[in-house]
Amino acid sequence: MIREFQLADWVTLGNAISGVGALFSTMTYLQTGDIRHINFACALLVAALIFDVLDGRIARWRQKTSDIGRELDSLADIISFGVAPAVMGYALGMNGLFDRIVLAYFVACGVSRLARYNVTAEELSAGGDKVKYFEGTPIPTSLLIVGILFFAASTGAVGGALWFGELTLGGFKLHPLVLMFALSGSLMISRIRVPKP
Repeated sequence: MIREFQLADWVTLGNAISGVGALFSTMTYLQTGDIRHINFACALLVAALIFDVLDGRIARWRQKTSDIGRELDSLADIISFGVAPAVMGYALGMNGLFDRIVLAYFVACGVSRLARYNVTAEELSAGGDKVKYFEGTPIPTSLLIVGILFFAASTGAVGGALWFGELTLGGFKLHPLVLMFALSGSLMISRIRVPKP
C-alpha cells in the first residue's frame, strides 16, 4: 500500500503524526503538570495546519490526487483539529460531565463535517478540479480555540482558575468556556458558505 502513496499523502501523514504528538504532549501535561507540554502541543497543531495546507498544494502542483489521499486528509484532520483540541480542553480543566458532552459534540460535528465534505466535494467543485467554497466552517478553524487555550494556559487560567469559572447544574459541572467548542462545532455543521482560498 505504501508504494502507492503520492508525495502529498506523505505530507498528510505529517499532519496526522503532528496531531498524535499533540495528544501525547497533552497527556504528558496531565502526568506532570508542566505547562510547557501544552505549549508544545499547540506548536504541533500549528505544524499540522502547515502540513494540511501543503498537501493540497503539492497534490495540485504534481497533478496527482487520489481517493485515498482525500480520505487520509480527513482522517488526519479529525485527529489534529478535532480530537486533539477537545482533549486539550479537557486536560486544561473542562472535565465536568457537561463539558465532556460538549467536547464529544464538537468532535462529532468535526467528523460529520468532514464526511459531508467528502460526499459533496465533487458536486461543490461544479465539475472542476477545485471546490469553490466550504459548506460549514472548515475543521482547521478549531486552531482559533487552540490559540485561546494557549493564551489561557500561559496566563495560568487552567483547572479551577479557568475563565468564567464553573457552574453546577443538576449536580454536574459545566465550565462556560467550553461553549466555544459548542459554537465551533455548530458552525462546522451549518449550511453557511465559506469561500475556499
